[in-house]
Amino acid sequence: MEYQATELKTFTIKNRRYLGNKYRLIPFILSVVEDECEDVNTVADIFAGTGSVASAFTDRKIITNDNLYSNYICHLAWFLPQAYDEEKIIKMIREYNETEAEEDNYMSLHFADTYFSRADCKKIGFIREDIENRFKAGTVNERERALLITSLLYAMDKIANTCGHYDAYRQGVSFDRHIELAVPLPDRNLNPNNVCYQTDTNRLVKEIYADLVYIDPPYNSRQYCDAYHLLENVARWDKPAVYGIARKMDRTGLKSDYCTNSAAKAFEDLIESVSARYILLSYNNMAEKGNDRSNAKISDEDIFRILGKKGTVKVFSEDYKAFTAGKSNIKGHQERLFLCVCRDAGKKRIPSALNYTGGKYKLLPQMLPHFPRDIDRAADIFCGGCSVGINLDCSRVLFNDNDEHLIGLLNTMKKLQKEEMTESVRRIIDRYGLSMVSEKGYDYYGCSSSDGAAAYNRPGYNRLRDDFNKRQVRDKEYYLMLYVLMVYSFNNQLRFNRKGEFNLPVGKRDFNSRLQEKLLRFMGRLKDGDYTFMCRSFLDVPVDELTERSFVYADPPYLIANASYNERNGWTEADERSLLEFLDGLDRRGVRFALSNVMENKGKRNEILEAWVRERPGYRVIDLNYSYSNSNYHAGNRDKKTREVLIVNYPEEEN
Repeated sequence: MEYQATELKTFTIKNRRYLGNKYRLIPFILSVVEDECEDVNTVADIFAGTGSVASAFTDRKIITNDNLYSNYICHLAWFLPQAYDEEKIIKMIREYNETEAEEDNYMSLHFADTYFSRADCKKIGFIREDIENRFKAGTVNERERALLITSLLYAMDKIANTCGHYDAYRQGVSFDRHIELAVPLPDRNLNPNNVCYQTDTNRLVKEIYADLVYIDPPYNSRQYCDAYHLLENVARWDKPAVYGIARKMDRTGLKSDYCTNSAAKAFEDLIESVSARYILLSYNNMAEKGNDRSNAKISDEDIFRILGKKGTVKVFSEDYKAFTAGKSNIKGHQERLFLCVCRDAGKKRIPSALNYTGGKYKLLPQMLPHFPRDIDRAADIFCGGCSVGINLDCSRVLFNDNDEHLIGLLNTMKKLQKEEMTESVRRIIDRYGLSMVSEKGYDYYGCSSSDGAAAYNRPGYNRLRDDFNKRQVRDKEYYLMLYVLMVYSFNNQLRFNRKGEFNLPVGKRDFNSRLQEKLLRFMGRLKDGDYTFMCRSFLDVPVDELTERSFVYADPPYLIANASYNERNGWTEADERSLLEFLDGLDRRGVRFALSNVMENKGKRNEILEAWVRERPGYRVIDLNYSYSNSNYHAGNRDKKTREVLIVNYPEEEN
């Protein structure tokens, strides 16, 4: 970003005063991660504060979280991978700096001549109100709003009449510095899958997975919501009542257990719930060195005990200047990094939210033990419902499928927040008068469990299907309607006719609690991983960056099966040979692969596949126990043998 011939100043993420800020410790943190951790593609900074540590990992996917909205809004500015208009930001900041606010507003009425002069309070209130009005009017997007609010918060912090935090302001001073906004300089090359949260950390870790979880909790009794209440107030802009000399609003819901005697209990609950390969904890050695407010709330004994139950623990330390309010003389202060290499490091296995024909979820217990353990990146080149890719021991996965409806739906699920997805689904269900048996019961709809709700749902379902097939634009609403159609359709599947119309009839079930849970867990996993979705032929999947540490999984249509995805000769002998040549090409480059297929089915033999394996002694054939409860393409002829296999090009010793 360049600013020729402008008088505007710029700033970066490090230009903010904040208790416990780890910016100066970043080289120390990076050295530990680089020396001790392998294949860290996703990093979760779950007590992110200003986001300074997360900013050191922008070359990979980052997940940030903080319970203060004033930090969360800054995370959106620095890390949200949403496009924004740089010139618009520059123009608005210049206009704000040139503005002279005359009228009183929330800020001047409550904070004049405390932390800021009356004139600066008027200007701060005017700017914050204008940002919100422009956002509501749609003239600035979410990232632009975050960048502007971040600029305002940093500018306020720079001139505030405090000793570095907002527990109190200095009395009887002259306000010789005045508010001046600068232009934020976020990283240009952000990972497109970054996610920012503002929620309770102990709840969040139960829903996410990351290769590395970095934990930097409050160390002592100083509540961050007390120290930064004014910035929090301005960031939220709810305009609450304030009280006391420090002019604080009600912060009851923002208090942290990590600042109380319950800190060790909260920490133990947190660590038990973490899903990661590595946990990196920052915690200083202030147990008995400062005054009571400065002393650490979690003892070293508790840290070792709690982390030790999760895995193997190492400790690294570095001398560091402690923050004091002038009342303590602290010597020998050290910041420590506790690295836990987790024993149970794998992801929790979850099903897809989509009931895709031929999905491999039920076979995963047989397949996953045969997959490599040291995958740096993976490609699931016939991804279907993603059951395999999302459960790989790898957080960087490319999903590809040639079904554009499927990829569009998956991308929509990835982009939307869970709440928006579920609320939108319920809105469509209500609009078309579809059932919700899990809430109202079968009797309410005049149906029974054995017959299901098809009779009740058929009119509304047919209207939904007709409206969907008439839509010309494949926007968010298109894919939301498609998901609802799949939920209420026969076998919950995805099928279009030659005209491109969704043509499945209504099914017996609806958006029950089981499907709701699967949807939320699946969407959570999509947000955890560094996942990319692509709609191409498998031959066009980019493989140039794959190495001997990479892994490709292929689950093509089965040549000798007649599943719905393989109707009308959708997969031919020529396709089969092309795929096998593609896999041979990977093998020549040293890239590991696994191929799912069937050797025999209903009396047919895949002679092409058999000959291919026979001529390549380096490939291994692993027989699987064939079982799909939700697929009907193998119904009948149950006495005919079906031999489902996994074919890999790497030796067993690598596992």
